[in-house]
Amino acid sequence: MADQNVSSRDDRPRPRNISRAESLHLEGYKHACHVLLHAPTPAKLFDRVPIRHVLLMMMRFDGRFGFPGGFVDTRDMSLESGLCRELLEELGPAISTVDITEKDYRSSQVREHPQKCVTHFYTKELKLDDLERVELESGLAKDHGLEVMGLVRVPLYTLRDGVGGLPAFLCNNFIGNSKSQLLYALRTLRLLREDQIQEAIRASQNIQY
Repeated sequence: MADQNVSSRDDRPRPRNISRAESLHLEGYKHACHVLLHAPTPAKLFDRVPIRHVLLMMMRFDGRFGFPGGFVDTRDMSLESGLCRELLEELGPAISTVDITEKDYRSSQVREHPQKCVTHFYTKELKLDDLERVELESGLAKDHGLEVMGLVRVPLYTLRDGVGGLPAFLCNNFIGNSKSQLLYALRTLRLLREDQIQEAIRASQNIQY
């Protein structure tokens, strides 16, 4: 019976790519917008491992990792204004100075299971000081400790043991397509080379706990 359940999950249709414009003409679909906030940094772990870039994700109320954001009612507002509203609730007052616009839009995916939904993904580069202020003031957010359990930084390095860093992080439980969105961002923002990404994925698949 367990094998049949696994098979049924694997047979479910995967999210498919769709343009932003096309998605807005769909009827009966919910829209969810999320953003990756990131900033370059000169910092080094143990004074020798370059961190290179700070990428923010969050621990959700359900114990899964995801990106800040949420559902947007496109009948009342634009995707971007709805996203900014969600960010204020989840990240607190410091994010009010960050304007997410259509220029920050990256991709959309549509799915029918478990509900009809389009997920829109954005990336926004900040100055390191501004990003750190968002981290610092996130505890003042309306949803802190409720829908949002805390912000986390994504490690972009792989330690000498071949496990620590990004490979271990990829073993976490991610909500929806947020893991694929993270990998997509690493590629499109050119934060890591493709061979580095593939090696981290392979290493994560071999980790046993």
